[in-house]
Amino acid sequence: MNESIANGSNIEEKTKVIAVVGPTASGKTELAVSLAEELGGEVISADSMQIYKYMNIATAKPTKEEMRGIPHYLIDFVEPGETFSVARYVELAHRLIREITQRGKLPIIAGGTGLYVDSLLKNIEFSPQKSDERLREELNALAAEKGGEYMLALLREIDPETAARLHPNDLSRIIRGIEIFRITGVTMSQQLERSHGEQIYDAFYIGIDLRDREKLYQRINTRVDIMLQQGLVDELKDLEKRGFSSTAAQAIGYKELYGWHKGEMSFEQAVEELKRGTRRYAKRQLTWFRKNEEINWFYREDYRDTQQLCRAAVTAAEKFLGE
Repeated sequence: MNESIANGSNIEEKTKVIAVVGPTASGKTELAVSLAEELGGEVISADSMQIYKYMNIATAKPTKEEMRGIPHYLIDFVEPGETFSVARYVELAHRLIREITQRGKLPIIAGGTGLYVDSLLKNIEFSPQKSDERLREELNALAAEKGGEYMLALLREIDPETAARLHPNDLSRIIRGIEIFRITGVTMSQQLERSHGEQIYDAFYIGIDLRDREKLYQRINTRVDIMLQQGLVDELKDLEKRGFSSTAAQAIGYKELYGWHKGEMSFEQAVEELKRGTRRYAKRQLTWFRKNEEINWFYREDYRDTQQLCRAAVTAAEKFLGE
Protein backbone atom coordinates (compact mmCIF):
# COMPACT_ATOMS: atom_id res chain seq x y z
CA MET A 1 0.00 0.00 0.00
CA ASN A 2 1.41 3.41 -0.88
CA GLU A 3 2.31 5.85 1.88
CA SER A 4 -0.50 8.33 1.31
CA ILE A 5 -3.13 5.58 1.62
CA ALA A 6 -1.48 3.90 4.59
CA ASN A 7 -1.38 7.22 6.44
CA GLY A 8 -5.06 7.84 5.78
CA SER A 9 -4.51 11.14 4.00
CA ASN A 10 -7.65 13.16 3.38
CA ILE A 11 -9.21 13.91 0.02
CA GLU A 12 -7.68 17.39 -0.19
CA GLU A 13 -4.24 15.72 -0.49
CA LYS A 14 -5.32 13.91 -3.64
CA THR A 15 -6.01 10.46 -2.31
CA LYS A 16 -5.26 7.75 -4.84
CA VAL A 17 -8.37 6.08 -6.21
CA ILE A 18 -8.88 3.28 -8.74
CA ALA A 19 -11.86 3.47 -11.10
CA VAL A 20 -13.08 0.39 -12.98
CA VAL A 21 -15.38 1.30 -15.88
CA GLY A 22 -16.77 -0.19 -19.07
CA PRO A 23 -19.96 -1.32 -20.78
CA THR A 24 -22.53 -3.59 -19.21
CA ALA A 25 -21.65 -7.32 -19.21
CA SER A 26 -17.94 -6.61 -19.72
CA GLY A 27 -16.89 -7.98 -16.31
CA LYS A 28 -16.40 -4.87 -14.14
CA THR A 29 -17.52 -6.54 -10.91
CA GLU A 30 -15.07 -9.43 -11.13
CA LEU A 31 -12.21 -7.12 -12.07
CA ALA A 32 -12.96 -4.69 -9.23
CA VAL A 33 -13.10 -7.53 -6.69
CA SER A 34 -9.79 -8.97 -7.96
CA LEU A 35 -8.15 -5.55 -7.64
CA ALA A 36 -9.54 -5.16 -4.13
CA GLU A 37 -8.25 -8.59 -3.08
CA GLU A 38 -4.74 -7.92 -4.40
CA LEU A 39 -4.43 -4.26 -3.36
CA GLY A 40 -6.31 -4.15 -0.06
CA GLY A 41 -9.27 -2.25 -1.45
CA GLU A 42 -12.96 -1.71 -0.87
CA VAL A 43 -15.49 -1.11 -3.64
CA ILE A 44 -17.82 1.86 -4.08
CA SER A 45 -20.43 1.17 -6.73
CA ALA A 46 -21.04 3.77 -9.47
CA ASP A 47 -24.25 2.30 -10.83
CA SER A 48 -27.36 4.48 -10.84
CA MET A 49 -29.71 1.49 -10.63
CA GLN A 50 -27.93 -0.84 -8.20
CA ILE A 51 -28.64 1.73 -5.48
CA TYR A 52 -32.27 0.55 -5.33
CA LYS A 53 -33.47 -2.18 -3.00
CA TYR A 54 -35.24 -5.24 -4.42
CA MET A 55 -33.91 -4.50 -7.94
CA ASN A 56 -31.38 -7.30 -7.92
CA ILE A 57 -31.66 -9.29 -11.12
CA ALA A 58 -32.31 -6.54 -13.68
CA THR A 59 -29.43 -4.40 -12.39
CA ALA A 60 -26.99 -7.35 -12.18
CA LYS A 61 -26.35 -6.47 -8.57
CA PRO A 62 -23.33 -8.46 -7.31
CA THR A 63 -24.16 -11.38 -5.05
CA LYS A 64 -22.35 -12.15 -1.81
CA GLU A 65 -20.50 -14.91 -3.62
CA GLU A 66 -19.36 -12.50 -6.33
CA MET A 67 -18.22 -9.95 -3.73
CA ARG A 68 -15.93 -12.63 -2.23
CA GLY A 69 -15.86 -10.92 1.16
CA ILE A 70 -14.87 -7.50 -0.22
CA PRO A 71 -16.93 -4.65 1.27
CA HIS A 72 -19.19 -2.96 -1.31
CA TYR A 73 -20.93 0.37 -0.79
CA LEU A 74 -23.77 2.39 -2.35
CA ILE A 75 -25.63 -0.75 -3.36
CA ASP A 76 -29.11 -1.74 -2.24
CA PHE A 77 -29.91 1.20 0.06
CA VAL A 78 -32.62 3.31 -1.64
CA GLU A 79 -36.32 2.37 -1.72
CA PRO A 80 -37.74 1.90 -5.24
CA GLY A 81 -40.32 4.60 -4.55
CA GLU A 82 -37.64 7.21 -3.76
CA THR A 83 -35.75 9.47 -6.12
CA PHE A 84 -31.99 9.81 -5.94
CA SER A 85 -29.73 12.46 -7.47
CA VAL A 86 -26.17 12.41 -8.75
CA ALA A 87 -25.39 15.20 -6.27
CA ARG A 88 -26.44 12.91 -3.42
CA TYR A 89 -24.33 10.11 -4.87
CA VAL A 90 -21.26 12.34 -4.97
CA GLU A 91 -21.83 13.49 -1.40
CA LEU A 92 -22.03 9.91 -0.10
CA ALA A 93 -19.12 8.67 -2.21
CA HIS A 94 -16.83 11.48 -1.03
CA ARG A 95 -17.57 10.49 2.56
CA LEU A 96 -16.93 6.81 1.85
CA ILE A 97 -13.61 7.50 0.11
CA ARG A 98 -12.48 9.44 3.15
CA GLU A 99 -13.55 6.66 5.53
CA ILE A 100 -11.98 3.88 3.44
CA THR A 101 -8.70 5.76 3.16
CA GLN A 102 -8.62 6.46 6.88
CA ARG A 103 -8.85 2.70 7.46
CA GLY A 104 -5.72 2.27 5.34
CA LYS A 105 -7.65 0.74 2.45
CA LEU A 106 -7.75 1.62 -1.24
CA PRO A 107 -11.03 3.08 -2.61
CA ILE A 108 -12.10 1.38 -5.85
CA ILE A 109 -14.93 2.98 -7.80
CA ALA A 110 -16.67 0.43 -10.03
CA GLY A 111 -19.61 0.89 -12.35
CA GLY A 112 -20.98 1.83 -15.71
CA THR A 113 -22.78 5.09 -14.94
CA GLY A 114 -20.39 7.56 -16.51
CA LEU A 115 -22.12 10.59 -15.02
CA TYR A 116 -21.60 9.21 -11.50
CA VAL A 117 -17.93 8.41 -12.13
CA ASP A 118 -17.09 11.76 -13.71
CA SER A 119 -19.11 13.81 -11.23
CA LEU A 120 -17.21 12.19 -8.38
CA LEU A 121 -13.67 11.99 -9.73
CA LYS A 122 -13.68 15.26 -11.69
CA ASN A 123 -15.13 17.07 -8.67
CA ILE A 124 -18.17 18.54 -10.37
CA GLU A 125 -19.74 21.23 -8.20
CA PHE A 126 -23.53 21.13 -8.17
CA SER A 127 -25.13 24.54 -7.90
CA PRO A 128 -28.87 24.99 -7.32
CA GLN A 129 -30.70 24.76 -10.64
CA LYS A 130 -33.51 27.10 -11.59
CA SER A 131 -36.85 25.53 -12.38
CA ASP A 132 -40.10 26.62 -13.97
CA GLU A 133 -43.12 24.61 -12.86
CA ARG A 134 -45.33 25.87 -15.66
CA LEU A 135 -42.73 25.02 -18.30
CA ARG A 136 -42.22 21.60 -16.77
CA GLU A 137 -45.97 20.94 -16.84
CA GLU A 138 -46.05 21.93 -20.51
CA LEU A 139 -43.13 19.62 -21.31
CA ASN A 140 -44.69 16.74 -19.37
CA ALA A 141 -47.94 17.22 -21.29
CA LEU A 142 -46.04 17.29 -24.58
CA ALA A 143 -44.22 14.08 -23.58
CA ALA A 144 -47.51 12.38 -22.74
CA GLU A 145 -48.85 13.33 -26.18
CA LYS A 146 -45.80 12.79 -28.38
CA GLY A 147 -43.70 10.22 -26.50
CA GLY A 148 -40.07 9.78 -25.51
CA GLU A 149 -38.58 9.60 -29.01
CA TYR A 150 -40.10 12.98 -29.89
CA MET A 151 -38.83 14.60 -26.67
CA LEU A 152 -35.36 13.14 -27.15
CA ALA A 153 -35.30 14.61 -30.68
CA LEU A 154 -36.14 18.03 -29.22
CA LEU A 155 -33.27 17.71 -26.74
CA ARG A 156 -30.93 16.51 -29.50
CA GLU A 157 -31.52 19.75 -31.41
CA ILE A 158 -30.26 21.90 -28.52
CA ASP A 159 -27.93 19.53 -26.62
CA PRO A 160 -26.79 16.58 -28.74
CA GLU A 161 -24.15 15.55 -26.18
CA THR A 162 -26.67 15.05 -23.39
CA ALA A 163 -29.18 13.44 -25.78
CA ALA A 164 -26.56 10.90 -26.90
CA ARG A 165 -26.36 9.36 -23.43
CA LEU A 166 -30.10 9.19 -22.74
CA HIS A 167 -32.73 6.61 -23.63
CA PRO A 168 -36.18 7.73 -24.88
CA ASN A 169 -37.61 6.30 -21.65
CA ASP A 170 -35.42 8.63 -19.56
CA LEU A 171 -38.16 11.23 -19.73
CA SER A 172 -37.38 12.99 -16.46
CA ARG A 173 -33.78 13.67 -17.55
CA ILE A 174 -34.81 14.59 -21.10
CA ILE A 175 -37.39 17.07 -19.85
CA ARG A 176 -34.93 18.49 -17.33
CA GLY A 177 -32.36 19.02 -20.10
CA ILE A 178 -34.88 20.94 -22.23
CA GLU A 179 -36.08 22.92 -19.21
CA ILE A 180 -32.57 23.99 -18.19
CA PHE A 181 -31.77 25.24 -21.68
CA ARG A 182 -35.02 27.15 -22.06
CA ILE A 183 -34.58 28.84 -18.69
CA THR A 184 -30.85 29.60 -18.80
CA GLY A 185 -29.87 29.48 -22.48
CA VAL A 186 -27.08 27.08 -21.51
CA THR A 187 -27.23 23.35 -22.18
CA MET A 188 -26.89 20.72 -19.49
CA SER A 189 -23.65 19.43 -21.05
CA GLN A 190 -22.20 22.97 -21.07
CA GLN A 191 -23.16 23.44 -17.43
CA LEU A 192 -21.55 20.11 -16.60
CA GLU A 193 -18.32 21.16 -18.31
CA ARG A 194 -18.25 24.53 -16.54
CA SER A 195 -18.89 23.00 -13.13
CA HIS A 196 -15.61 21.08 -12.93
CA GLY A 197 -13.75 22.08 -9.79
CA GLU A 198 -10.16 21.40 -8.84
CA GLN A 199 -9.58 17.66 -8.92
CA ILE A 200 -9.16 16.31 -5.43
CA TYR A 201 -8.31 12.69 -6.28
CA ASP A 202 -5.39 11.10 -8.05
CA ALA A 203 -7.45 8.64 -10.07
CA PHE A 204 -6.26 5.69 -12.14
CA TYR A 205 -8.90 4.60 -14.63
CA ILE A 206 -9.12 0.98 -15.77
CA GLY A 207 -11.53 0.22 -18.59
CA ILE A 208 -12.63 -3.31 -19.52
CA ASP A 209 -14.09 -4.03 -22.94
CA LEU A 210 -14.05 -6.37 -25.95
CA ARG A 211 -12.59 -5.40 -29.31
CA ASP A 212 -15.18 -7.49 -31.13
CA ARG A 213 -18.58 -5.81 -30.63
CA GLU A 214 -20.43 -9.00 -31.53
CA LYS A 215 -18.73 -10.84 -28.67
CA LEU A 216 -19.88 -8.14 -26.25
CA TYR A 217 -23.41 -8.41 -27.62
CA GLN A 218 -23.27 -12.19 -27.19
CA ARG A 219 -22.33 -11.67 -23.54
CA ILE A 220 -25.26 -9.26 -23.18
CA ASN A 221 -27.73 -11.70 -24.76
CA THR A 222 -26.50 -14.51 -22.53
CA ARG A 223 -26.82 -12.30 -19.46
CA VAL A 224 -30.43 -11.48 -20.36
CA ASP A 225 -31.24 -15.20 -20.75
CA ILE A 226 -29.71 -15.89 -17.34
CA MET A 227 -31.67 -13.02 -15.76
CA LEU A 228 -34.91 -14.50 -17.05
CA GLN A 229 -33.96 -17.91 -15.64
CA GLN A 230 -33.19 -16.28 -12.29
CA GLY A 231 -36.70 -14.80 -12.03
CA LEU A 232 -36.64 -11.36 -13.66
CA VAL A 233 -40.37 -11.50 -14.39
CA ASP A 234 -41.23 -12.20 -10.75
CA GLU A 235 -38.94 -9.35 -9.70
CA LEU A 236 -40.84 -6.99 -12.02
CA LYS A 237 -44.19 -8.02 -10.54
CA ASP A 238 -42.87 -7.59 -7.00
CA LEU A 239 -41.57 -4.10 -7.77
CA GLU A 240 -44.87 -3.07 -9.31
CA LYS A 241 -46.56 -3.93 -6.01
CA ARG A 242 -43.96 -1.97 -4.04
CA GLY A 243 -44.22 1.09 -6.27
CA PHE A 244 -41.65 2.37 -8.74
CA SER A 245 -40.05 5.78 -8.75
CA SER A 246 -39.84 7.34 -12.20
CA THR A 247 -36.07 6.80 -12.11
CA ALA A 248 -36.14 3.19 -10.90
CA ALA A 249 -38.68 2.35 -13.58
CA GLN A 250 -36.11 3.29 -16.23
CA ALA A 251 -33.90 0.33 -15.35
CA ILE A 252 -33.23 -1.79 -18.40
CA GLY A 253 -35.03 -5.07 -17.84
CA TYR A 254 -38.21 -3.62 -16.40
CA LYS A 255 -39.36 -1.12 -18.99
CA GLU A 256 -38.92 -3.63 -21.82
CA LEU A 257 -40.84 -6.40 -20.06
CA TYR A 258 -43.54 -4.02 -18.88
CA GLY A 259 -45.13 -3.98 -22.34
CA TRP A 260 -45.56 -7.75 -22.20
CA HIS A 261 -46.79 -7.56 -18.62
CA LYS A 262 -49.52 -5.14 -19.76
CA GLY A 263 -50.44 -7.33 -22.76
CA GLU A 264 -49.05 -4.91 -25.36
CA MET A 265 -46.61 -7.39 -26.94
CA SER A 266 -45.61 -11.04 -26.86
CA PHE A 267 -43.06 -12.33 -24.40
CA GLU A 268 -40.66 -13.08 -27.25
CA GLN A 269 -40.94 -9.50 -28.49
CA ALA A 270 -40.34 -8.16 -25.01
CA VAL A 271 -37.21 -10.29 -24.56
CA GLU A 272 -35.84 -9.12 -27.89
CA GLU A 273 -36.57 -5.52 -26.90
CA LEU A 274 -34.72 -6.13 -23.65
CA LYS A 275 -31.65 -7.48 -25.44
CA ARG A 276 -31.74 -4.66 -27.98
CA GLY A 277 -32.15 -2.05 -25.25
CA THR A 278 -29.21 -3.46 -23.32
CA ARG A 279 -27.01 -3.43 -26.42
CA ARG A 280 -27.94 0.20 -27.05
CA TYR A 281 -27.16 1.03 -23.45
CA ALA A 282 -23.70 -0.52 -23.84
CA LYS A 283 -23.12 1.69 -26.89
CA ARG A 284 -24.06 4.80 -24.92
CA GLN A 285 -21.74 3.79 -22.09
CA LEU A 286 -18.85 3.36 -24.49
CA THR A 287 -19.59 6.69 -26.16
CA TRP A 288 -19.33 8.36 -22.78
CA PHE A 289 -16.19 6.59 -21.61
CA ARG A 290 -14.33 6.98 -24.91
CA LYS A 291 -14.22 10.72 -24.27
CA ASN A 292 -12.04 10.14 -21.22
CA GLU A 293 -8.48 9.85 -22.49
CA GLU A 294 -7.25 8.90 -19.01
CA ILE A 295 -8.83 5.45 -19.19
CA ASN A 296 -6.39 2.56 -19.60
CA TRP A 297 -8.29 -0.03 -21.63
CA PHE A 298 -7.94 -3.78 -21.16
CA TYR A 299 -9.52 -5.95 -23.86
CA ARG A 300 -10.59 -9.51 -23.15
CA GLU A 301 -9.29 -10.82 -26.48
CA ASP A 302 -5.74 -9.75 -25.54
CA TYR A 303 -5.58 -12.23 -22.66
CA ARG A 304 -5.77 -16.00 -22.29
CA ASP A 305 -8.55 -15.78 -19.72
CA THR A 306 -10.14 -13.49 -17.14
CA GLN A 307 -7.50 -14.36 -14.55
CA GLN A 308 -4.70 -13.18 -16.83
CA LEU A 309 -6.57 -9.96 -17.63
CA CYS A 310 -7.08 -9.26 -13.92
CA ARG A 311 -3.41 -9.92 -13.26
CA ALA A 312 -2.43 -7.40 -15.93
CA ALA A 313 -4.78 -4.80 -14.46
CA VAL A 314 -3.38 -5.40 -10.97
CA THR A 315 0.15 -4.93 -12.25
CA ALA A 316 -0.81 -1.62 -13.88
CA ALA A 317 -2.52 -0.46 -10.69
CA GLU A 318 0.49 -1.43 -8.58
CA LYS A 319 2.69 0.72 -10.83
CA PHE A 320 0.30 3.65 -10.37
CA LEU A 321 0.35 3.15 -6.59
CA GLY A 322 4.13 2.93 -6.55
CA GLU A 323 4.21 -0.58 -5.09
